[in-house]
Order: sequence, then C-alpha cells, then structure tokens
Amino acid sequence: MAFYPLQIAGLVLGFLGTVGTLATTLLPQWRVSAFVGSNIVVFEKIWEGLWMNCIRQARVRLQCKFYTSMLALPPALETARALMCISVALSLIALLIGICGMKQIQCTGSNERAKAYLLGTSGVLFILTGIFVLIPVCWIANNIIRDFYNPAVLAGQKRELGVALFLGWATTAVLFVAGGLLCGFCCCNRKKQRFRYPAPTYPAPQPNRPRNVAMLRKTSTSYV
Repeated sequence: MAFYPLQIAGLVLGFLGTVGTLATTLLPQWRVSAFVGSNIVVFEKIWEGLWMNCIRQARVRLQCKFYTSMLALPPALETARALMCISVALSLIALLIGICGMKQIQCTGSNERAKAYLLGTSGVLFILTGIFVLIPVCWIANNIIRDFYNPAVLAGQKRELGVALFLGWATTAVLFVAGGLLCGFCCCNRKKQRFRYPAPTYPAPQPNRPRNVAMLRKTSTSYV
C-alpha cells in the first residue's frame, strides 16, 4: 500500500490525541486560583476540574474532593463533562478503526480499498473528536476571562486558565493534523486506484469448427 508513512504518522498522532483527550478530561487544573490585587493567597492553591476540586495549603498535602451533587454544578460544567466523555469515546473508536485499516492487520484481508476507507473514517472521527474537545475548552476559557475582568465578581472568586485548557488546545491541534493525514491518505489511495491503467484485453479464441460439419460439406461437394 502506497503512502505508508502517511498513515503511520496519522495513527501515531491520533494515539497522542487520544491520550491528550483523556488527560484533559481527568486533570483538575481547568480553573486555578488567581492572585488579584491585595487578595494574594500565597499559601493556598485552588484547582477546579470537571470531576473534582483540589486545595493545597501551606505544609498540607494536596486534598481533592469529587463533586457529590450533579444538580449543584453550573450548566457549562455539565456540558463540558458530556462533550469530553463523547470525545474520549470517539477518539478510542477512531483509533481502533484506524488500527483495523493498517496494512499488517488482516481484518479486511488484502482489500486495499476497504483499508483506505477505514483509515478515512478514522480520520473523520479524529477531526470530530477535535471539534468536541475544542468546544468545552473554549467555553470554559471564555467564562474564566469574562469573570476575571468583571468588577462584579469578588477577587477571591476569580480564576485563571489552568494547564488542562492549554493541553486541550494542543490536543485539538494534534487531532486535526491526525485526521487530515488519514483523510489525505484515503483520497490519495482513491486517486491512485482511479488512474490505474486497465488490464490489457485479448480477443477471445475462436472455437474450432466441428469436424462433422466439415465432413458433410466435403461429401456434398463430391456428389455434385
């Protein structure tokens, strides 16, 4: 199968995007405590994620607590949870489909066209995963920036962008590149099969004339 390094690079980046999606979903550093004005809390750090919040104080180890009530969560956090869970599922499905489309895997036999379609489907799913990751990351970042510059919000309640948001943006870029490489591989493979020269055709051999017909013609001419 041609363009073999292209599909290898796409699947490697897709694997990295899957790991990044899972890490972005689980990390608690979506919103971190901000040091604003005179309310500088040097000995306390607050992390808020999709599933838990963590507090680290001076001479005290990091303490994390899962959210106990679903009803008390803001709508943005609930939506981000749902989208990130969908992203993790899509990335895993895309990775499995891409592995099945590899040249060495015999799931579809030696049918190169089927393998190319599998890799193209994997690329589309990786791009969809990147979109699903990008939406909650940008939404939460927009809320953080809006509240940071809102004078009505108390200084102690303001937050800054956490590491998970930057990881989410990097993961989105990796997923887009992986999906583009796999979709490009599928398109190149289809063009190669379309412009492939057809096999030469030879005229079918003429069947031998029956011997009895030739004998009848010979006898008929002998009696004339």
